[in-house]
Amino acid sequence: MAKVELEEFNELIAKRVPPGDKWELVIDKENTIEGLVQTLTQYMRKTKFKGHYRLEPLNGKLYAIKEEQIEVLEPEPEVWDLYGEY
Repeated sequence: MAKVELEEFNELIAKRVPPGDKWELVIDKENTIEGLVQTLTQYMRKTKFKGHYRLEPLNGKLYAIKEEQIEVLEPEPEVWDLYGEY
């Protein structure tokens, strides 16, 4: 029987455009957005994503933390033909 586990991963959603607090969404590279709050608002409006976020201010990157269900299969028991089990 397989177990299901949740695995989190960070999806890059925006990069900071220097100078100042200007951001560019990965899904809309043509527009520069003024301010982090406006960037999050625009992303939520475009994708309808309601979840957690991660900010890396020194790298100038903003991530959405998403979850994915992963099926983990249990390993089959080893069979040894040396003992006549095979």
